[in-house]
Amino acid sequence: MKSYEHGGDIYSNEAEMDFSANINPLGLPQSVRNAAVAAVDSCIHYPDSRCSALRQSLAVKLQLKKEDVLCGNGAADLIFQLVWALKPEIGLVTAPSFLEYEQALRSFGSQVLLFDLREEEAFVLDPQKLLSFLQHKEKENIRPGLLFLCNPNNPTGLGVKSLLWQPLLDYCEEKGIIVAADQCFSEFLEDENSYSLTGFLREGRYKNLVIFQAFTKIYAMAGLRLGYCLCRNHGLLEQMEGVRQPWTVSAPAQAAGLAALGEKEFVKATRTLISGEREYLKEGLMRLGFTVWPSLANYIFFRDEKGDKREAWLYNSCLKKGVLIRSCSNYRGLDSRYYRICVKTREENQRFLKILEEITEEREEKWQRQL
Repeated sequence: MKSYEHGGDIYSNEAEMDFSANINPLGLPQSVRNAAVAAVDSCIHYPDSRCSALRQSLAVKLQLKKEDVLCGNGAADLIFQLVWALKPEIGLVTAPSFLEYEQALRSFGSQVLLFDLREEEAFVLDPQKLLSFLQHKEKENIRPGLLFLCNPNNPTGLGVKSLLWQPLLDYCEEKGIIVAADQCFSEFLEDENSYSLTGFLREGRYKNLVIFQAFTKIYAMAGLRLGYCLCRNHGLLEQMEGVRQPWTVSAPAQAAGLAALGEKEFVKATRTLISGEREYLKEGLMRLGFTVWPSLANYIFFRDEKGDKREAWLYNSCLKKGVLIRSCSNYRGLDSRYYRICVKTREENQRFLKILEEITEEREEKWQRQL
């Protein structure tokens, strides 16, 4: 069986605290819990395969048309649907980034074109450099049919403001390249509108733009599986519907999603919590000697300067003390010195930093004894 490649693997690891999955530390809102439970009785019927009520509510919230919205069994489900609907000969992904883009492309047999994010450039994605890369490949008669972007990026948490994407989006529209923008963590951003590409759809622009979002992270609904994509190209959305299985979104998930859309104060409280605790965690990690990147999201990307490229020493050490963190060794361009942790409550973050301090002190003491 294929090894587990993502965070949140609490099923094969014994851990008291899970810092590996980027889920809202405030947990499932009570209204969402109540709606999901109440919907259990309706499970004697098939769920609405079109998710009509949920799509309508999303359209109202996002100021789009119902026809611009397609729901799925999490964003990953929709990512695979897009690839199988488009059938691109070549797909471009940035690296390091979310693993499912490349996996979806390879599941169809597409050639994967890589655009590497460089550590010497702080893993920042420069849209102008990506545009130049595409133009260079065009001269070599290489043109991807699909381009995946992640904003803010996973695992780095770094984001690019929406206005900086315009020249790239213009070029891709001209060349017939579909741009798939993953914004699953955008709702954690303090200034979401400055980074989101959804405004372009409201303005009626870019029929080649597909935006992915999910209820998974912000509403702590990972186990219910609910995501959606936004696109003005209704023909493409129909193609995606044509390759998916029916009834991909359960009745409890649809009911939970409808309830979640009313949780405006919950989202505000989450952003406030994440903003403060992210800085608290960053400072704690840097104090312990780790290199930390300036994440905008609800997770932090860092490097263990004293770690080994081939062995996830810090991951194993944390697990021995009951803490699960995300080793980034299976991301392209990274190795076992790189990690990602989610931002939790102050009490949990304090406990984690205390354990991390114990681990680093034990390592130093061991090294001193060996001298």
